[in-house]
Amino acid sequence: MANAPSRSDVPKTPAAVSGVQLARGIGVQISKGFWAEAWSQVIRRRAALIALTWLSIVAFFAVFAPFLASGHPLWMSAADGSGGGSPLWEHLTALDLVLFWCTLIGVPVIVLGTGRHRSSRLGAVLSGIVLAILILATSLVIGGSLESMAIQAGREALRTGTAPTGVGVIGRHAMAGLMVSGAVAVLLGGVMLLLPIGKLPIRAAVVLVACGIAVWSVQARWSPKLEQFSYPQKEVAGEIQATYTLVPWSPNQRFSSLSRKPPGTEFAAALDYPQTSPVAGRTFRMGTDAFGADVFSQILHACRLSISIGVVSTAIALLIGVTMGALMGYFGGWVDLLLYRVVEIFMAVPVLFLLIVSVAVLPNELKTTYVIMAIIGCFTWTGMARFTRAEFMKLRNQDFVQSAQASGLPLRSILFKHILPNGVAPVLVDTSFAVAAAIGIEATLSYLGLGPVDSPSWGRLLSFAISQDGEFKWWLAVFPGMAIFLTVLSYNFLGEALRDAIDPKLKKARV
Repeated sequence: MANAPSRSDVPKTPAAVSGVQLARGIGVQISKGFWAEAWSQVIRRRAALIALTWLSIVAFFAVFAPFLASGHPLWMSAADGSGGGSPLWEHLTALDLVLFWCTLIGVPVIVLGTGRHRSSRLGAVLSGIVLAILILATSLVIGGSLESMAIQAGREALRTGTAPTGVGVIGRHAMAGLMVSGAVAVLLGGVMLLLPIGKLPIRAAVVLVACGIAVWSVQARWSPKLEQFSYPQKEVAGEIQATYTLVPWSPNQRFSSLSRKPPGTEFAAALDYPQTSPVAGRTFRMGTDAFGADVFSQILHACRLSISIGVVSTAIALLIGVTMGALMGYFGGWVDLLLYRVVEIFMAVPVLFLLIVSVAVLPNELKTTYVIMAIIGCFTWTGMARFTRAEFMKLRNQDFVQSAQASGLPLRSILFKHILPNGVAPVLVDTSFAVAAAIGIEATLSYLGLGPVDSPSWGRLLSFAISQDGEFKWWLAVFPGMAIFLTVLSYNFLGEALRDAIDPKLKKARV
């Protein structure tokens, strides 16, 4: 067996080469792809690395905040140690379970293996998460409608004296509601299998895993439990033994007597519990808000709202803007004239005031995160449409586009497989700034008291900094204000770094 070459025997790339050496293949390096080269330039900038680090922290807490900050015990048993269980796990929502399992499975898939196909694995994992969330949202909307129909039918049966029939109707509707998630999974999974994204075996694996996680999560949390936080009182009374997670407070766990307490306030001392009680030693690290809820817990849970508002609304805007811009730039003429008038109409709509009016007139059940996402996404796509239009007008007469037309390729293939990949760079740069703008809009709405009523928000915490009598509480301004500032600044830094990385003039200067 031949001996393996030592490290000294491996030829090294010379620091400088001549033209003759290059002709012989000495010192020739394999060129990177466009996006690989752009990403390598992005991560060389210190500001971009700091921004990516902060956004990774925000994304981590967006997924794991329900596990790290909860007023429900991680493990609870009776005083004698019998009847143990985990109230924290039982009170997790279906979305918590979907994000937890998708992250737990997806991160090793992305990290492990060679870096050559890491981008394709990242795309597969993200598409699986999107598919699972779509199945979850659709199932809950349809299931909620069926459940309300069942409740109305049961009430009518009880009123008319046909209670057994009413109970049967409730049972049938409940069973139908539980089957909704499976039907939605089959429908959306089939649609994803038909999309030309990646290879068919990979798509099939992603669909199976995403559908399985979504269906199981919906079935496990079809009827969420009513949250009650009587654990501290039971601990003081000696009725239970409880072990909590890192932050033993939930964002909606309120103590009316602990309004606007400063950071470091001890729970037992503030409520005059004995220092020998099991609740001694628990503190509010960042103080409490006007309702006596823990600020630190709300800041961690609000990471999910900020990430989802920014990413989902920008994705909606990206889809609409790229489609409209592609049609305007490719066809031109009367199509461009007509559609650009539509763009100008949407440009004239003030998004913030539209949101204020919409949320003010909507009923409470519609003041949700999803409605705000949809409104922001449907009215902030004009910039992306104009960028796409300009790129398509520049590229539509190029040789590769004319070759695709001469080959008889369908319009969909020409627009989105040939022209769009070559002109999407400015749009993606604008996307990062759009995410930051969406987060700022949501924080402004929440500060005005018009934000989502179902989620903790940094802007809502910020609104509690000044009380009705004009008293200023610094911790309610500094902590959520810094979270908003750092998140928006990180997206702006990332967008600026990406813009410089794809700038052809700067790229030529680097070469």
